[in-house]
Amino acid sequence: MADIECPTVMNNLITFLSSLLQRVAESNDLNPRFHPQKISAFHGLTRPTISIQSYLERIFKYANCSPSCYVVAYVYLDRFTQQQPALSITSFNVHRLLITGVMIAAKFMDDLYYNNAYYAKVGGISTTEMNFLEVDFLFGLGFQLNVNPTTFHTYCSYLQREMLLLQPPLDHHHLSSSTSLSTKLLHYEDDHQQQEVAAV
Repeated sequence: MADIECPTVMNNLITFLSSLLQRVAESNDLNPRFHPQKISAFHGLTRPTISIQSYLERIFKYANCSPSCYVVAYVYLDRFTQQQPALSITSFNVHRLLITGVMIAAKFMDDLYYNNAYYAKVGGISTTEMNFLEVDFLFGLGFQLNVNPTTFHTYCSYLQREMLLLQPPLDHHHLSSSTSLSTKLLHYEDDHQQQEVAAV
């Protein structure tokens, strides 16, 4: 995904991330293992009326963060769900997790970024809530914000592979018809980080 700066690639990335998060949220909504689920600051009382794709497109339109921030936000969401196994991504929390993940990725990755009040407006929440979600997300991540090049490349490769599955079958007839789209996040980082810690 070296051409991540390309508008077409970014549009595909936004579409795919939306699709993946939609599938994960819907799968978890239907999974009885997550009922009752731990209620967190990220949970809304009702499902937002805006679709995940429209919400992510809105973030992309107004946040003006670098394209790599969306991959890093995806890494953060994956890490967050690993660190907080009792809190799965559902249709009640995915929007708040998404806006918080992108905002934190922009702050960590970009030299210039908007403040919390701006992201709160983009996300349709109050500044106070945005501030609280940021702190909660950071603690939920254990402040593990660094994404090394190997990890970044691994997530990009995974996203590329999954995006190919969204293409019409005629373009990718070499893919097995039994191949199914993922309904979970990658969960790559966990074992890799443990190896890095053990090596230190």
